Amino acid sequence: MLRLHVCVLEARDLPAVKDSYYFVKLKLGKSKSKTCMVLTNTNNPVWNEEFVFKVRDQDVLVVSVLNSHHFLLGEVRIPVKKQLTLQPTWFSLQTDKFLNKYCGKILLAISLYGKSHTSLINHKHSPNSNISIEDSKDFKGLKILSKAPYCKMGEGKQLFKVIANRLDRIFNKKEGNSAKPGDSSEISTSLSDFEDIAHANENSSPCSFEGAIAQMESRHDKQEMPENLHGGVLVDQIYAVSPHDLNAILFAPDSQFRKDLAELQGTKNMQEGPWTWKDGDMSRLARVVSFTKAATKLFKAVNATEEQTYIRVAKEEFAVLVSVNTPEVPYGNTFQVELLYKIMPGGELSDEEESSHLVISWGIIFLQSTMMKGMIESGAKQGLKDSFDQFSNLLAQRFKVLDKADLSDKKHLLATLQTEDQWHWWQAATYFWNFTFVSTLLMFLYVLVHILRCGPSHPQGLEFSGIELPDSFGELVTSGILIIQMQRVYNMISHFVQARFQMGSDHGLKAQGDGWVVTVALIEGTDLASMESTGLSDPYVVLTCNGQTRSSSVKLQTSDPQWNEVLEFDAMEEPPSVLDVEVFDFDGPFDQDVSLGHAEINFLKQTSTELADMWVMLEGKLAQSSQSKLHLRIFLDNNKGVETIKEYLEKKEKEVGKKLNLRSPQRNSTFQKLFGLPPEEFLIKDFTCSLKRKMPLQGRLYLSARILGFFANLFGHKTNFFFLWEDIEDIQVLPPSWASLGSPTLVIILRAGRGIDARHGAKTQDEEGRLRFHFQSFVSFSAASRIIMALWRTRMLNPYQKEQLIEDHESQEGVVIPEDSELILEDEAKMSIIYSAELPINMKSVMGIFCGGSLEHKIMKRTGCLNYETTAWEQVKLGVLERRVSYQINLHASVFGEVTCTQQKLPNANTGGWIVNEVMTLHGVPFADHFRIHFRYEIEKSVLGDCACKCEVYNGIMWLRSSKFQQRINRNITAKFSVKLKETFELVQKEILLMSQNSHG
Repeated sequence: MLRLHVCVLEARDLPAVKDSYYFVKLKLGKSKSKTCMVLTNTNNPVWNEEFVFKVRDQDVLVVSVLNSHHFLLGEVRIPVKKQLTLQPTWFSLQTDKFLNKYCGKILLAISLYGKSHTSLINHKHSPNSNISIEDSKDFKGLKILSKAPYCKMGEGKQLFKVIANRLDRIFNKKEGNSAKPGDSSEISTSLSDFEDIAHANENSSPCSFEGAIAQMESRHDKQEMPENLHGGVLVDQIYAVSPHDLNAILFAPDSQFRKDLAELQGTKNMQEGPWTWKDGDMSRLARVVSFTKAATKLFKAVNATEEQTYIRVAKEEFAVLVSVNTPEVPYGNTFQVELLYKIMPGGELSDEEESSHLVISWGIIFLQSTMMKGMIESGAKQGLKDSFDQFSNLLAQRFKVLDKADLSDKKHLLATLQTEDQWHWWQAATYFWNFTFVSTLLMFLYVLVHILRCGPSHPQGLEFSGIELPDSFGELVTSGILIIQMQRVYNMISHFVQARFQMGSDHGLKAQGDGWVVTVALIEGTDLASMESTGLSDPYVVLTCNGQTRSSSVKLQTSDPQWNEVLEFDAMEEPPSVLDVEVFDFDGPFDQDVSLGHAEINFLKQTSTELADMWVMLEGKLAQSSQSKLHLRIFLDNNKGVETIKEYLEKKEKEVGKKLNLRSPQRNSTFQKLFGLPPEEFLIKDFTCSLKRKMPLQGRLYLSARILGFFANLFGHKTNFFFLWEDIEDIQVLPPSWASLGSPTLVIILRAGRGIDARHGAKTQDEEGRLRFHFQSFVSFSAASRIIMALWRTRMLNPYQKEQLIEDHESQEGVVIPEDSELILEDEAKMSIIYSAELPINMKSVMGIFCGGSLEHKIMKRTGCLNYETTAWEQVKLGVLERRVSYQINLHASVFGEVTCTQQKLPNANTGGWIVNEVMTLHGVPFADHFRIHFRYEIEKSVLGDCACKCEVYNGIMWLRSSKFQQRINRNITAKFSVKLKETFELVQKEILLMSQNSHG
């Protein structure tokens, strides 16, 4: 079997096209191949790549030159004859459309027997080399060819040596060792003839990813940032992260973001190849990533391969070209999808943090003509759009998405407003420039001059020394008018001073703490209402967010005030839901100010772009009659980083008393799409339940930091709604009934006028306008109701109340259950011993039932505790650890249902053992809210030896409310838990001894 070696060197005078990417396709019989794309500012591209084909009979070599839009620029056909050997030769390019029109020329070197392999290797030359042109009339046009893999010629001496040795071995092989005829179509796929080249390329790039990026940054011959691909833009966002960090997040080896994205999209079997220098070229860093795409409604799971290549690395700019091959999809061998990632600086933020502008575009290259071109393009476009929507949502969960307004206006705007003087003399002059003040001032000056010019007069009438009365009715009237005017002027001055010094102290103050920070730029107001006949008012604005209040300065005697003030709220642990805005007419510090209008801004229904510059219409009778508006710019930031969700859930675990797991990116993305929520909203818990209206509707109830939402899909008819935790006025539990099919009902009552968007999900609306929602048929009603109640109560507390609650809890000696605020009974006089035993196992082994490991879960499961969950031990004070436990007791083993516990563990200084205090709350049983059960475990070394320990358990019941069944309940609880504790420690003894025997055996 003969082999044909073709070396594609360069081309000249190609037709000018808008896109300056060029590549060459080659076809010999059924074998196909192509060069890489070359980006050049001229129409003289250089490739310097070599290809090998197997030859059968009298084949024809077809060479086509195309651009990245798959437009055929020119082609040439070369008959393959025996003894064919061509030194570097220029061939004229032609097309079918213009048979005799000159379309440029291409430089090729060809050898059939390998005699001139030395010359082929040395054909890498200067583009200005002078080589003769072979102009043959037999070189006709050709249709677009399909792609096959290929092998490229490197640049270094080592690569040249490898190629020469390999060619020599190929041509010296015996005919009997050659490949079978049926293998010709797979020659370029296997690349078996060039394994040495591949190994040479791999061995040429030993540096790490960071080192390779740094080396590319240090190069001076950098290409310009390429234009977006012709298919369109998939992602165009600015993120609050530096370009270097974003590049590492997306392309560093073993990137956690890539793993999370693969989990979100259902991608499996992902294997990332190492980053290596492509063909020994130190300006092109590349790797290959293979994976299995998840099955869709139309296609089964298919294997895919990505070739990722850095085509530009500058100080703050990165460009990565990704070629995606999916040969297993229908017509997968006829096209190739390309993605271009461009990472550029996005601008400097207000706090001097860096930002990155990420642009991802796509294009599709058809390697073979096909009638299904339109269908392939539309399918690829839709698939890429869905995939990169998930990509954008996941990236937005890690980094804040910025708008152009955030970068271009925020820093400059806030800096300008914070340094601007709020009060000017001209404002005071405007306020006092009126008839009352001017006339009073002139009259006072007139009287003062009159007094100075008049001499003393003798007492007359009823006057006596020291008192001078008016001598005429004119003087009496003048004095009265002057006094009234001066009183009015005094009130004006007092009003001005009060407004100046008692309002506006919040302007320019920076937020304190870490968490969610709301920054409001109050710009201006228009057409504000007035209660005075002049039509002017003294407006000021009060902003309320998550229990915190900020006030603006007072603008006097105006209906179109200009504030230009910046108001910041202290950092909040939870993302705020709404911002309340109300405008008042200032009437002194001791009078009740009149409201001129109010508004509510919902952060979940407004995008960050809309918040960055918005006019708010005020509500209220006065505001609506005057069409009053406020101009605001609002910025919601999180200065705590990407660990916010995890820390939030850890705190909620303590408040709820139940383990809350971090949801997967896929679940969070689905949750956000269902209700149209912003990227920062994350799912906490969801339950299967039914919504009771006229008929029960089965669906799911979703709980997040800010909302409670319901979604159902019945035969394609979707029902979804949500409302804020702040909208809830009360939550009630109705007992089971025939109407609810024996299930308790959770009734959520909203405040009057709230949750209007969710009205279609309400069962009834009472006379006061409050919507009532009925949820039932929970799998575990007690767990769902407890979590909902806890989230609602903690959400309704303002930050200062939460801080005070934490301080009160820390000041108490016992364990605190946030939902019940109960203490552990540590007074032994109130507790009685219900279990005592000497166990033939050491103390450390017995303490294993409090460590949360496999032993504890196994023992508890065998004693009838279902769904047993524990939180990690956390230090609450010096030497004291605390955790939460929740489980359900099998009704066949006990009358009790669901149980939640809070445990504290501390060393016993007197005995050298351990003390575990526990407070237990029962749920779903009669009188469960009347009492709490307390236990005290004392475990210490036994006098029998180190291999034994003594265990004592004390029990007590704290009654919160009196009940006539108190004694009966006490006896029942003591009896039940005496049996349970005995069974538990017997199982512990058997299990530990069995483990010890197995280990020794």
